Amino acid sequence: MSIQAHLTELERRHENIAREIEEKMAHPATDDLLIADLKRRKLAIKDAIEKLKVEALSVH
Repeated sequence: MSIQAHLTELERRHENIAREIEEKMAHPATDDLLIADLKRRKLAIKDAIEKLKVEALSVH
C-alpha cells in the first residue's frame, strides 16, 4: 500500500470515529468509558496520520 493510500485510509477511519463519538455523545446513556476509548483511538489515528505526513515529506 502506498503512503498516500494508507494516509487516505487513516483519514477515513479518523472521520468515522469522530462521527461515532458525536453520535454517542448525543445520547446521555452512553458509557463514558466507551467514549474515552473512541477518543483514544481517534488520537492514535491522528498521530499515525501526522507520522505518515512527515515520512511522505522526507521521501520527496
